[in-house]
Order: sequence, then structure tokens, then C-alpha cells
Amino acid sequence: MPLTDHPTGNYRFLPGIAPYSCGVVSRPGFEIVHVTFRQPVAYRAGFDRIAESLAAQGRPKAALCAIELRSPQPFSFQGFADFNAEYADILKRWGLFVDGVNPVARTNVAPVINPPGEPSLYGFSFTRACAENSQPTFVVAGAGELPEGILAREGIVALGNTSAEGLAIKARFVMDLMETRLRGLGADWPLVSTVNVYTAHSLTPLLPEIILRRIGPASIHGTTWHFSRPPIAEIEYEMDLRGIRTELR
Repeated sequence: MPLTDHPTGNYRFLPGIAPYSCGVVSRPGFEIVHVTFRQPVAYRAGFDRIAESLAAQGRPKAALCAIELRSPQPFSFQGFADFNAEYADILKRWGLFVDGVNPVARTNVAPVINPPGEPSLYGFSFTRACAENSQPTFVVAGAGELPEGILAREGIVALGNTSAEGLAIKARFVMDLMETRLRGLGADWPLVSTVNVYTAHSLTPLLPEIILRRIGPASIHGTTWHFSRPPIAEIEYEMDLRGIRTELR
């Protein structure tokens, strides 16, 4: 997956599928800033909040490079496709697509406890100017145990297997996927500042070898376990990553 320049967003992206890119990395002279809402906002209204935040920072809408959503419950594959079409239409109206390709990375998960009543915006990332010689910053989009480019039930790795062995197979697959995207952005584990895992299953058996040992130097920051399900029913394990200097709430 070749990195593609966003001509006005001051970042590059790994092309993914229609709903999202696989990840984004800042251009020289810019950094990616990560923003978390204290409380999720209904996602359509959330885009208005993003527009206000970008304007306050003196940044164009094109600076929006990643989105984090929370959903009431996992979708069916068809329900996910329907939601994605509506979501992508908002990005198109904002003029964010590059030659018909969606550049914006995304994570969309369903909290098990106290889920929102409707799809909601949890956070977002945008680019802004920084020192020319600063390290690149990046966001790796969320992914579960589906091969790149496939959104179909038959593609789910270890489908229906939620045993300890099945979850380990899923987790290793997703770790491979994260690492491929990370390196595709020109980054590696020492630059990662945040590792998020989204699953309703116990993370304890997977942490020592499959996650922490694999991420090496990034393990000093720990791993955040979100007791959430991936966005599509029957997908059991999802991750995302970022390497960010500036976190805002």
C-alpha cells in the first residue's frame, strides 16, 4: 500500500477501503494532534464540533485526518455498509476525499457497558504546524481479524472460535496487521505512544507474549483495554495505535 499525499491536509495516508484509510502520518513541518471528547457527541453534531475546533486552531477542514466513533452495538455487515455510506457522504461534502479515495483513518467500536444511544463521536485527530525537524506523528486505523480489503463474514479469522486458542489466533493476526500498517507509515514500535485493544474477552492471557513482548519499547506505555466490541458482529478483537506528542481533551 503506497503512501499517498493529501494535497491540502499536510499528511500522507495508506489507502484502505471506502469507509476509511489504514492510517495517516504527518508531513514535515506538521504534527498530528489527538483530541478526545470528555463525553461522546452524536456523530453528525460531532462534525460541527470538529469544524469549530479546527476553525479555532486556524486549520482547514482538510486537516481532519482520523475519527473515533462509538456505536450502540455491533452492526451486521449490511448495517455497517449502510452506516459507512452515510458517514463517507459527510467526508465527501467536506471535500476530504483525494481522487475518490477516503484518506481519513477511523476506529469504530461498541462499548459493552453504557453504550451510546446512537453512533457517536469519541475523538478525532488533525494536523497543525510544528518545528520542521520534529519526528513524524501518526495514527494507525482500527482493525479486527479481517484481512485487508475484505468486509465479509467468511473472511473472519478463526470465525466463531472464542476459546483461548481462537482468541490467540485472532490477536496474532491483528498484531501482524497493525505492524504492517505501522511500517507502511514509515514508523515502528519505539515511536508508538498509545496501544488500544477493543474486546469483550479477557485480555490477560494475551498481554505478556502476543502484545507486550511484540511491541517492545512501546510496552513501557502499557496497553489500554477498552471493554468494547468491534463494529461488526462476530468480530471479537480489534486494535489501533498512535504515535502522538499532543493530546487534547
